[in-house]
Amino acid sequence: MKPVQDIDFGALTAYQRYKLMASLIVPRPIAWVTTVNPQGVVNAAPFSMFNMVGEDPPLVMISVNHHNGQGRLKDTAANILANGQFVVHMPDEGLAEAMHACAVESPEGVSELDLLGLQTLPSHTVLPPCIDGAPVAFECVLHEHLHNESRHVFFGRVQWLRVRQGLVDTQTWRVRLQDYFPVARFGASFYVRTRDRFAMDEPGSDTPRSTTIDEI
Repeated sequence: MKPVQDIDFGALTAYQRYKLMASLIVPRPIAWVTTVNPQGVVNAAPFSMFNMVGEDPPLVMISVNHHNGQGRLKDTAANILANGQFVVHMPDEGLAEAMHACAVESPEGVSELDLLGLQTLPSHTVLPPCIDGAPVAFECVLHEHLHNESRHVFFGRVQWLRVRQGLVDTQTWRVRLQDYFPVARFGASFYVRTRDRFAMDEPGSDTPRSTTIDEI
C-alpha cells in the first residue's frame, strides 16, 4: 500500500481549502464570459470553476466570487443578477493570452475588451455580445442562481451556439477536434494545452471505436 496523507478540511481556513481544491481538481475548462451592465458596458472575465451540467435542459455552470479586489460585487455577477444574460466562450490557444489578461480588474465602467482591442459580434438571443474569433460561444439565460458565504453560482440555459466555421459537422453532429485546441486551467497562472490526446475502447467491448480521436 502506498503511503497517504490525511487532511482535515474542517481544520483549514477557506483560503487553504481553496488552494488545495483549485490545485488538485485539474485541469479545468475555462469559461470566458461576457456580460453587459445597465449602462451598456461589456465585461469579459474568465472563470475556471465552470462546467457543463446537463443537456435537457442544456445547462452550464459558473461559480463567481462574491467580491473583487476592491471589495465590490464582481461585474460578472452583478450583470447576470441585473439582466439574467451571459455568453460563455471556450478560449483556444490563439486567444489564451487575451483571456488571461481579462482576469485583471479594469476600472469601473471600462470594458476589458476595449482595453485589449478585441472585437465583438452581436449575439442572436441575448444582450452580451460574442467575442470575435472565439471558437465556441454559448448564449445563455439565467436558469437558476445559488449563493453561499463566498460565491454566486449561476446555471445558464444555452439558447444558441456559435462555433467557428467547419468545427461542427451538422450532418453527423460531430465535432472536428483536429481544428479545436482549447486551453485549460492548471492552478494559479498555469495552463495546459489539449493536443496530447488518446483513446480507449469501451470496457469489455470487442467492437473497435467507430470514430477517430479527431472527430467525436
